[in-house]
Amino acid sequence: MDNRYVELYHLTKAYPNPYGDAITVVDDFNLMLAEGEVVSVIGHSGCGKSTVLTMLAGLNPITSGDAVVAGKAIIGPGPDRGVVFQAPCLMPWMTAFQNVMLGVKRVYPHATRAERKQIVEYYLSLVGLADSMHKFPRELSGGMQQRVGIARALALKPKMLLLDEPFGRLDSLTRMELQDVLLDLLEKNKMTAMMVTHDVDEAMYVADRVIMMTNGPAARVGEILEVPFARPRVRADVLEHPDYYNLRAQMIDFLERHERAPRKPVVQEAPAPVVAGEDVIASDAASV
Repeated sequence: MDNRYVELYHLTKAYPNPYGDAITVVDDFNLMLAEGEVVSVIGHSGCGKSTVLTMLAGLNPITSGDAVVAGKAIIGPGPDRGVVFQAPCLMPWMTAFQNVMLGVKRVYPHATRAERKQIVEYYLSLVGLADSMHKFPRELSGGMQQRVGIARALALKPKMLLLDEPFGRLDSLTRMELQDVLLDLLEKNKMTAMMVTHDVDEAMYVADRVIMMTNGPAARVGEILEVPFARPRVRADVLEHPDYYNLRAQMIDFLERHERAPRKPVVQEAPAPVVAGEDVIASDAASV
């Protein structure tokens, strides 16, 4: 397994400040992901979790450092990175089918109409919407709308899936159901993924590693938790795992320590990024 499939190398984001020095939100963030690995990112509100994700998505310019996916430097959004946000952001005048087709047309310009239709129907069926694909967003529940968002991202066949609190607005039962849907899709597609979440149980259940960020400003990687649960994941087995509550306690302890007072993070050395071939061409077809 390639342990340098995704490289975040000294990633830094600073915003201009009209009253003084620039405000550095994320500072020297270093992380390597293997191909097919799933990581969760947790931390207190405002620590820069979503900032890291949007820089990797190419939606937020990088101040300094590098983000590399599959050997290509990120210089803007593109269909190689599918993005799912907390709000599905569906076009209200389009059906679920039409919302997914919107991106498919841009990414598969040379496919026939029948081929595009087949792609859209396949991914909507994959997320459990075979019988609802011609309904408008107003006719769908919040969980069903988020399924459309996931199908829209996957239909572009991205190399990496980026999820920014995708289940944050859903009730507990729907949330658990979609966590299982997501895990099944990631397993079937052997896809590399990063998910931002505030939920420690979700972070552990979904990921192979949990990245815990220090408080901002100038946030970075504080600690990394290795998750030992076997894949494919079964919720009951995870809850009964002998390390489950110990790992959960470690995450809560980290969050409590950083809630009380800032703690100087461990400085991680990152190897120079490996960039092969030409830079990624910015595309309007970002799956957002």
